[in-house]
This record gives sequence, C-alpha cells and structure tokens, in this order.
Amino acid sequence: MTVAEWCVFGAVMLYLLTIAPIKWIGFRRFDNSKPRDPGFYADPIASRALGAHQNGIETFPFFAVAVLLAEFRAGPQRLIDDLAVLFLIVRVAYVFTYLGDRPTLRSILWNIGFAINLVIFFMPVIHSYLPI
Repeated sequence: MTVAEWCVFGAVMLYLLTIAPIKWIGFRRFDNSKPRDPGFYADPIASRALGAHQNGIETFPFFAVAVLLAEFRAGPQRLIDDLAVLFLIVRVAYVFTYLGDRPTLRSILWNIGFAINLVIFFMPVIHSYLPI
C-alpha cells in the first residue's frame, strides 16, 4: 500500500476518533440505544465534536476518490503521497480548531484541505505540466 492509501485509512480513523472519545467520556449520559439523541449533543464540546465528525464523513469520499484516481491514472506517486499526508495534517488541525471553537481558522483549514483535494484529483491532468 502507498502512503496516500494509508492516509485514506487515516482519514477514516480521524473522523471516527473525533466522536468516540466524546461518547466515551460522556458514557454515563450517552445512550447507545439512541445514538443520535440531540440531548447528548447539547453540550458545546459534544456538539462541536459531532460537527467535526460529520464534516469528516462529508470530506472523506472526495479525498478517497481523488487519491485512488490520481494513483490509477499514474500521477507522480511521491507528490500524491506528500499531498495526502498534508491533507491529513490539515484535517487533524481542522478537528482541533473545530473542538477549540475557532471558526475563522477552521474555515481557512477547510479551504486548504479542499484545495489539496482538488490538486490530487486533477493530478492526472496537470502532472505533465509539473517539473517532476
């Protein structure tokens, strides 16, 4: 497996690990028979963790498809790997800014992550123009 493919796995783990500790910490209030109970997410940190978790689910498909498409179309693997690692770092920072209630920085990081995804996605088209 390539580094980029491990980053796809890392993206899945990141969005799962964003919400799991909140549920574990609030285990006495969290009712697994009603996992979407809005009462549990009334706490501001739990609410922000849920938002970061849901955003991770929303961004995952594009990231996974971008990586696999770039690899399938024989983009420069080293660059795909580097961008995938950078995307994962940006997503970790995004989660921390979401949990830390820093909306402006969070939006900046989301846009950087989206731009990285675009570059990975269009790598097969643009790689012939790169000096690599």
